[in-house]
Amino acid sequence: MRPGIPVRCLHRPLFQGLVVPWVSLTHNGHTAFGSLDASRMRHAFHRRLCQICSGRLEERFFVLVRPADQGQGYSPEPALHPECLPYAAAHCPMLNGHATHYRSRPVLASHPAGRPCPDASCACPAPGADEDHTARSGQPADRYEAWMIDSRHYLLAYRQEAPDVPVGISLNVPILRKRVLREAALPADQAAVLDLLRTALGLEQP
Repeated sequence: MRPGIPVRCLHRPLFQGLVVPWVSLTHNGHTAFGSLDASRMRHAFHRRLCQICSGRLEERFFVLVRPADQGQGYSPEPALHPECLPYAAAHCPMLNGHATHYRSRPVLASHPAGRPCPDASCACPAPGADEDHTARSGQPADRYEAWMIDSRHYLLAYRQEAPDVPVGISLNVPILRKRVLREAALPADQAAVLDLLRTALGLEQP
């Protein structure tokens, strides 16, 4: 059973019954799920805000971590409240395992939110989540974990060439708990072999 909308998120707008995360890119009256607003991400990093409800983080928080994030030492997305994580994990296709591959092209390439803006006075939001799209384009989805960190150890990570722009939340701090959200998706050939083995052994498909 999927968790209901957290109390913290009741003020957030809905799209097709789902909470629109605060950091999602919204433009021209459309929300591009899966693409983040770069300016809101920076604001969330600096102000210690939850990426889903926009509320300030409290005693403990979670960050989303892939193997690549662990290797580079930071999580590239704003953190989440412990109450907001289960909702995101249940409804986000990448976190709940329904999406087996990363998109083969940036979401804004065809999404209404990315169309040219007719309002010359509009401060059009800048996309942020698709910056590393090329490296992951069309690749099998990674393993995702949620790491719990005490707010005393909230530390931003920066690149040397841009010391004023945070790239994420540091993972080089004490970690209170780790929770697997989804396992990595297997390449097509490996998945086919696994299906054959399951069939031969009479095992149920996951």
